[in-house]
Amino acid sequence: MNIDRFRVRHGDRKVLRRLEPDETGPFKDRDDASGHLEKGLKRLAEREQLLYATDRYALLLIFQGMDAAGKDHLIRHVMSGVSPQGTEVHSFKQPSAEELQHDYLWRAVKVLPPRGHIGIFNRSYYEEVAVVRVHPTLLDAEKLVQPATKHLWEERFEDINAFEKHLSRNGTVIRKFHLHVSRGEQRRRLLERLDDRAKNWKFSESDVLERREWRKYQHAFSEAIAATSHRHSPWYVVPADHKWFAQAVVADVIVQTLDDLDLSVPKLTASQRRTLARARRMLTR
Repeated sequence: MNIDRFRVRHGDRKVLRRLEPDETGPFKDRDDASGHLEKGLKRLAEREQLLYATDRYALLLIFQGMDAAGKDHLIRHVMSGVSPQGTEVHSFKQPSAEELQHDYLWRAVKVLPPRGHIGIFNRSYYEEVAVVRVHPTLLDAEKLVQPATKHLWEERFEDINAFEKHLSRNGTVIRKFHLHVSRGEQRRRLLERLDDRAKNWKFSESDVLERREWRKYQHAFSEAIAATSHRHSPWYVVPADHKWFAQAVVADVIVQTLDDLDLSVPKLTASQRRTLARARRMLTR
């Protein structure tokens, strides 16, 4: 699959209008894509082990999107085959009182993945240029030293770009995914949460209220994605009306990213080889 067509070029503010949320790429349906996805998940599991063994890079995966875009579902399925030992998922909710006592990047810095691990952010500091931009009164709780101005969002884009470049220079590989769901599909999924008792717990009235701000969110995401997509930290806009296709795209991107690192099993030193030889002699006596 040609995943490059989903990668956002820096400055491209029209990508959300250009890509259709219900696209299925080269696949006719879920069954047609099942074999491809299965192979992708197997390759991902193999490369995650190499990432852990090499212990040189960290991989940070960031997932953003509208409510009911399928972030939880996608993370659960795509990462189903990787080792829990080397993978951590962090969901970013409304900032706590402690978090509001620090700058908006602080809570993300605390949970960055160590070398050899995969860190997954379900939402992230990009909420600060999306949700907060749509609801600027949220800035009141952040106790900003400088008053908020019309240039605030550009300044935050600069902060984020500098932060991600610093991470990249120090061994953290970053891939960012915006799950691009249509308003009609979002409505269907929200109704499903109301109609299915097993999914009632997932429903929040705020999800419905936020739909009123759909256009503002599309504008905010478009601006943020265009301003912060770079070669070292690219955004991928993933058509998400079909969850199985979103899974296939994300799995392919992660596998390609790990392939590009040219990971291999670490070579043993002479001392380590002697230790293994001694262990073998002891076990075979």
